[in-house]
Amino acid sequence: MYYLLRPLLNGEKYKVEVKSLKKSMKVNPDLLEDVKGLSPKLLGRMKKEAVECPVKKTMISFLECFTCANFITRVKGVVYCKGEPF
Repeated sequence: MYYLLRPLLNGEKYKVEVKSLKKSMKVNPDLLEDVKGLSPKLLGRMKKEAVECPVKKTMISFLECFTCANFITRVKGVVYCKGEPF
């Protein structure tokens, strides 16, 4: 679920809750190249997390959200998103 809020961070438009999954989502291999420097343990955990993307209007892997240009930050299980179209 995403919420339209007053801007708290620079350019923030949406707050999106991160959801934990039992099985990891399929991730595009190109995205894994972008996050090559992260530890394998952290990558494994990120693959098992998903968000309801306010731009795409679908459930996507957190790794896809993390590499998106609209991603601002993640704090305590909440992703701050700019919400701009691609």
